[in-house]
Amino acid sequence: MADEDTPVRWRIRVEGIVQGVGFRPFVYALAIRHGLAGLVGNDAQGVFLEVEGPPSGVAEFHRDLTREPPPLAVIERVTAEPMPATGLPGFVVAASEPGGERQTLISPDTATCADCLRELFDPVDRRYRYPFVNCTNCGPRFTIVRDVPYDRPFTTMAGFPLCAECAREYADPADRRFHAQPVCCPACGPRLRLITSPGEDITGAPPGEDVPGDPIAATVALLRAGKVVAVKGLGGYHLAADAASPEGVAALRSRKHREEKAFAVMVADVAAARKLCAVDDAEERVLTSPRRPIVLLRRHRDSALAEQVAPGNRFLGLMLPYTPLHHLLTRELDRPFVLTSGNVSDEPIAYEDADALARLSPITDAFLLHDRPIHIRTDDSVTRAVAGREMPIRRSRGYAPAPLRLGRAVPRPVLGCGAELKNTFCLAKGEYAFVSHHIGDLENYATLRSFTDGVAHFRRLFDIDPQVIAHDLHPEYLSTKYALDQTAIGHRVPVQHHWAHIASCLVDNGEVEPVIGVAFDGLGYGEDATIWGGEFLAADLTSFERVGLLEPVRMPGGVAAIRQPWRMAAAYLDAAFAGDPPRDLAVAERNASTWDAVLAVGRSGLNSPLTSSAGRLFDAVGALLGVRDVISYEGQAAVELEQRVDPHADGAYEVGFAEGRPFRVRGADLVRAVVADLHRHVPVETIAMRFHRGMATAIVAGAERARAATGLSAVALSGGVFQNMVLLSGAVEGLSRRGFRVLTHHRVPPNDGGISLGQVAVAAARDRAGLV
Repeated sequence: MADEDTPVRWRIRVEGIVQGVGFRPFVYALAIRHGLAGLVGNDAQGVFLEVEGPPSGVAEFHRDLTREPPPLAVIERVTAEPMPATGLPGFVVAASEPGGERQTLISPDTATCADCLRELFDPVDRRYRYPFVNCTNCGPRFTIVRDVPYDRPFTTMAGFPLCAECAREYADPADRRFHAQPVCCPACGPRLRLITSPGEDITGAPPGEDVPGDPIAATVALLRAGKVVAVKGLGGYHLAADAASPEGVAALRSRKHREEKAFAVMVADVAAARKLCAVDDAEERVLTSPRRPIVLLRRHRDSALAEQVAPGNRFLGLMLPYTPLHHLLTRELDRPFVLTSGNVSDEPIAYEDADALARLSPITDAFLLHDRPIHIRTDDSVTRAVAGREMPIRRSRGYAPAPLRLGRAVPRPVLGCGAELKNTFCLAKGEYAFVSHHIGDLENYATLRSFTDGVAHFRRLFDIDPQVIAHDLHPEYLSTKYALDQTAIGHRVPVQHHWAHIASCLVDNGEVEPVIGVAFDGLGYGEDATIWGGEFLAADLTSFERVGLLEPVRMPGGVAAIRQPWRMAAAYLDAAFAGDPPRDLAVAERNASTWDAVLAVGRSGLNSPLTSSAGRLFDAVGALLGVRDVISYEGQAAVELEQRVDPHADGAYEVGFAEGRPFRVRGADLVRAVVADLHRHVPVETIAMRFHRGMATAIVAGAERARAATGLSAVALSGGVFQNMVLLSGAVEGLSRRGFRVLTHHRVPPNDGGISLGQVAVAAARDRAGLV
């Protein structure tokens, strides 16, 4: 053991999210506290440091290094080795070392911290009401990073030279803004301005020119007057309107071409959220976390919002302010306001000023913007709390690009290209998987460009040169076509869609052993070239077997049956009643002019692919109950069917099985039960509940058949249908009662936003097994 009077020196490396989060000032203060000499610095791998002093002091330093890190730091690995003592006094912060293989992790953008908020509203502080206040514990990160190491010259703050006072803070290791790369103040930082939309004259300012006076006060006045304002945020532009103004919300909905899908609403604090929605402890934790996602909350019936904010929806997507600009707006406006993505429906969110001015001018009356560039567009994240735990619906701002550990290192770097809808991509090397921010639906050139630019940025940022590329089976997905075009990547791994869903759930839960995977979603290309979506799989990360499925039915008209759920009602009725569906149902009467033609198309098989999709069964029941014949956004009929459930209703529908391997769940049994209750004039809300319980019961019964056939006793639930809380809670409860261990999603979405992670996990496992 070293003599306490003989100094020792240790070289220590810290890897993880340790840049841009105040880690070096933390190390500096810790070393000073323990009376140690040495240095600390950044490089492409993370943080490197050397400490020298008495053995007991060095040991205590090493212990406290991992016990007391800064709030935003995520330490993944610490390695240490002894080195000769130098005898040099003092502790210094060394210059960053560029070069080498990049292994550092970039922090997501983080909500304004309490210290910065105090400054923002302190009249004597030099940053009073400055909308860009930040420090090492909060502010922009991922959206401003151009390269690593994470230093100001490699961010979009490079064009804002520090004033003398900010430079002093930046250089002082004892200051909380020491090496805070976005540090700035009114004297040297970005500036806010409000301009009228080109072609508009609403404030006395000429069209396209600056509105005089305080931009915040003028913006609030516009919102109060029922106007729509485009607001430049962290990861792109939002469209804002007073949530209590029917005129303002209606104007926004009409101009954005978003007919019915609910808008997100920003409120000042939890107290304001509770005036609109029920908020339990778990939901409050998510709502107030530094990530500040949109949280889906159960709405009070008497919430004082314009009906057009969330028409017919029992839930609201609420979020709290996460930038100083948002805090200033909420304080001044003193009421909830809509804050939705700055785009026309189906387009990517606008994030570059020129593009935003061009694309959003027909929608908005004015632009509240600033001159700090956004390097990468990032939508707001959407999440909800399930059984006390968070379940992401859209993982983006505040979450990306935080990595997920795979448990085992990938043999070779992998790129997963994701799905067509709710696309993300995923890059992996070593033990880390980097799931991208939300890209969106790859249905147009602009979104595809966002995808390709994002892949290039992640490859550069994390120094990943993929040697294996994974993709969906569907030949027409743009993500598949992209993968097939990457001829420089020598190894391609096609991964069936629902297998990828289950693989993502396995990684989400740190599992590697085989499970019964229940993958319920809208659609996915099957190995037999039919449309899958109601699958029971026996799966691990290297292979899967389809052990059960929902009995397939036709999709009359193909994709038209997705947009028009009444077509699925016709197909299911035709199957349920052996080609002689009842004609006295309201859905047939509402669509009488084309009902027989659609039945004929389905029976012919022409442009009517077979599908086992659970999502299409929900669509059929939604149309049968008069919830929705035609949809304006993906999954709308199923979403609204869940909204109609009476949780206190009694009963559950029974469903039969066609035995075999794979077994088949007779979804038509549920449809016959729905029709019987309709003929008995049972309330729609009761029927909706009985149908959900019937589906949950079918999942449990299917899992029991799979267990008997395979011996597996863990069940992974994945796919977009499991965003339905009534179904998910019913399935989890029923499976748990039957002795199953149930895996659900908590770090990546159950929907197609998690597909890219599953593709990467499968490709890496098969590569490890020599199957690539």
